[in-house]
Amino acid sequence: MNHRTPHDLVRLRHRHMRRRRAFTLVELLLVLVILAVLAVVVVPKFTGRSQQAKITAAQTDIANLEVAIDAFEIDCSRYPTTEEGIQALVEQPSGLTEWKGPYLKRGVPKDPWHNPYVYQCPGQHNTNGYDIHSYGPDGDKGGDDDITNWSES
Repeated sequence: MNHRTPHDLVRLRHRHMRRRRAFTLVELLLVLVILAVLAVVVVPKFTGRSQQAKITAAQTDIANLEVAIDAFEIDCSRYPTTEEGIQALVEQPSGLTEWKGPYLKRGVPKDPWHNPYVYQCPGQHNTNGYDIHSYGPDGDKGGDDDITNWSES
């Protein structure tokens, strides 16, 4: 007859629990595979959101610049020239006494990719007004990623 003391039972129980607490290599590999699959699915979605947020920010900047340019036009009876640029919204052009700016509270913004917005008056696309645009994420003129104040036909 094998008689065990309570101390022996406690020791066996601890030894058994110690073995059960550790993860096997297969379990760890399975967790790593699941994490890798989740990363492949989730990371591109967050990357796309970041780019979309920047595009939306550029569209908002352009809309705010349009409001400021239109206020300039109401006060001065003309739009800023291409040479004056959108800087005319924060610094009074020489010889322009009707200017009541600054028309932008935080200065002239740069696009979300840290490039200046491009302003042209009269515009090539808005011939009775002005064109304002960002070259978008690639920073190059033209292409599908430019953000503009005109609609492509």
